[in-house]
Amino acid sequence: MRSVLHHLGEDPDRPGLRETPARVARALLELTTGYRDNPDHWLRTFDAEGADQMVCQWNIPTYSLCEHHMLPFAGYTHIGYIPRKKIVGLSKLKRAVDMFARRLQIQERLTRQIAELLEEHLEPRGVMVVVEAEHFCMTMRGVQAPGTLTTTSAVTGDFKDPSEGSREEFLTLLGHARRSR
Repeated sequence: MRSVLHHLGEDPDRPGLRETPARVARALLELTTGYRDNPDHWLRTFDAEGADQMVCQWNIPTYSLCEHHMLPFAGYTHIGYIPRKKIVGLSKLKRAVDMFARRLQIQERLTRQIAELLEEHLEPRGVMVVVEAEHFCMTMRGVQAPGTLTTTSAVTGDFKDPSEGSREEFLTLLGHARRSR
């Protein structure tokens, strides 16, 4: 980081920058805690007790770093799953998002990883994950298009089958959740 500051034309020894390399290192360690997280330590499932209808969580704040420019992308994750025999504590959905978001990422992979984790641990009838985010590599540099949102989805099981109606129900509910933001 001292070298980067020097190449930018800054004096890394001036008072305002002297501690910057250490602060940046601590910040990057904090922003990438997902590499050191293990869902086996916190993702506990419970008996669904007959629950077989969609469980959804909307507007989960999501912050990550683009692996291409190490600039932030930020937005919301929306998750739905249809239990078969297991459910998960609602706070664990946010933890799943954070575990993968707190890594150098691309949004497409982030979306898929969340869905795969839930699929593996819950063995549900289906999972649907939608991530909407603004990428600061597009906002602050390059094309400089603030407000542009990228939307990605990952879909498994009953959500893939149009005859089930689950996908349509999820998207309708998502529309209501967006309007309430």
